[in-house]
Amino acid sequence: MKNEKIRNIAIIAHVDHGKTSLVNEMLKQGNVFRENQVVEDRVMDSNALEKERGITILSKNTSCEYNGVKINIIDTPGHADFGGEVERVLKMVEGVLLVVDAYEGTMPQTRFVLEKALSLGLKVIVVVNKIDKPDARLAEVQDEVLELLMDLDANDEQLESPFVYASARMGISSLNPNEQGKDFIPLFDTILSHIPAPSGEENAPARMLISSAEQNDYVGRLAIGKVESGKFSVNDNIIVCNYHDEGKKVKGKIVQLFTFEGLKRVPAKEVSVGDICCIAGIDDTMIGDTICAPERVEPLEFVKIADPSVEMTFLVNDSPFAGKEGKFVTSRHLRDRLYKEAVKDLSLKVSDTQTSEAFTVCGRGEMHLSILIENMRRDGYEFQVSNPRVRFKEIDGKKCEPIDILTVDVPADSVGTIMNKMGVRKGELISMTPKGSRMKLEFYVPERGLFGFKSELLTDTKGEGIMGSVFYGYEPYKGEIETREFGSLIAFENGEAVVYGLFNAQERGDLFIGAGVPVYGGMVVGQNPKGEDLVVNVCKTKHLSNCRSSGSDEALRLVPIKVMSLEDCIEFLAPDEYLEVTPKSIRMRKKILDHTVRMRERGKLLRGEISVD
Repeated sequence: MKNEKIRNIAIIAHVDHGKTSLVNEMLKQGNVFRENQVVEDRVMDSNALEKERGITILSKNTSCEYNGVKINIIDTPGHADFGGEVERVLKMVEGVLLVVDAYEGTMPQTRFVLEKALSLGLKVIVVVNKIDKPDARLAEVQDEVLELLMDLDANDEQLESPFVYASARMGISSLNPNEQGKDFIPLFDTILSHIPAPSGEENAPARMLISSAEQNDYVGRLAIGKVESGKFSVNDNIIVCNYHDEGKKVKGKIVQLFTFEGLKRVPAKEVSVGDICCIAGIDDTMIGDTICAPERVEPLEFVKIADPSVEMTFLVNDSPFAGKEGKFVTSRHLRDRLYKEAVKDLSLKVSDTQTSEAFTVCGRGEMHLSILIENMRRDGYEFQVSNPRVRFKEIDGKKCEPIDILTVDVPADSVGTIMNKMGVRKGELISMTPKGSRMKLEFYVPERGLFGFKSELLTDTKGEGIMGSVFYGYEPYKGEIETREFGSLIAFENGEAVVYGLFNAQERGDLFIGAGVPVYGGMVVGQNPKGEDLVVNVCKTKHLSNCRSSGSDEALRLVPIKVMSLEDCIEFLAPDEYLEVTPKSIRMRKKILDHTVRMRERGKLLRGEISVD
């Protein structure tokens, strides 16, 4: 049976190609809002971090209506670090809108998400967005998409995917690249005609795969997914097949049912085949579990989430300032939070270490882990993290490391600099394509070679460089990569930074702190451009005497400090440093705070008596 009154689609694309803006306009023209209602930009980015950073982090469900058909829409993240969010929701839909920027064309994440959609046999509608850009390349972008479809072994039907030319900002779409159109009707018509209605056995026992899960303060755990067969009603008895523990089955009862209408969840008494719904009342459900009627307890197949490739160590804070700002500071608090996060985010892996004070957390990339760190500090957690490291694997007896496909779009006069930087990072050039006065470069590069590269790219291209990367696979180890060309300025003693001490220290490099900031011995207070660590005394005060000379009391001028964000600090960290994270502060420090002990250990390391670990 096909439910012709429903279409289920996911919006997928590379970061900043306009997915969330497209959903915004679809909701407006799908009559979700009143005519006089004020609607903010990117209304789907409801999370505080999403609003601040202008990116989508979590997949979200919404819906609109067109010609009596309900279109369930899933807005997905575009950044490669949150690819797990895309992978898990694709089982809920029958088709995808692949959004491609009319100037940038296909980028790394475009390839990644499209490959996942094609492997599941989903129908594809290609939306070439931002056609109002003055440098739009509609014909070239269409060719790029067709080449990508062929590279990914799309079948004949997928190669015939329709193209829609749109501007989400202007709210227009057209099937003809030479016409701008007036509204989104061509897009809606294409969705209804090309995306198949969801199908399933209406009279069979009910089953639903949980593709998303949330916690609600009022109704408890919410399991979100698409009904694959049968019907679910309020007060039905159900059995949950556990995805993570084969053979485990939990009995439960549906307390409440919700469907999505616009941006709201609407209570429902019954849902049937093809409906995307929320089921409340089962506490122990996780993503990947199957909710079944008691008559047919068979789990549905869940898509395999790609393994994470970057890891960091999360530790209890043991600095001299420990426990002063955080609400949750113990190892038990830290462990509980990390393992709860791993249940919600399947692309995150958490494991215990040999000590109860530290935990290994594996994610998709630096941004993936930095978002976790930022959310935890906002929730009142205080802890420390190590520098990010890639996860090596042994394949056929050889040490292998993760390789990314890196795409860089830079001004033509910056190509030489980028090629040089990639050479140092063991990058291998794949292609070089001119785009007007700019150049698009593609590389295979070890993932560890990309740590800290983004800030260098922006510096080298005067802020004009654009980069995107996506995981490619594992290849034999490429050798040592030395990307840290600077050292740290380290505080000598505990105290408060004063102008006199900072004035003398600023000659050594860029400072991260100003006057009046509390510091402790071993804390990193600046960057030394000469490539080695240097101890400075920022607490040093001026020696007082009863002798005066002309000019001795002139005001000391301090150079403006270099403000470091959380991502900047993570990129800056050396293997012998930690980042101390609290709700109010982020501080970098040496693992060994005492200067004498640190020098002794460094001597042992240079003599080969101990290893870096």
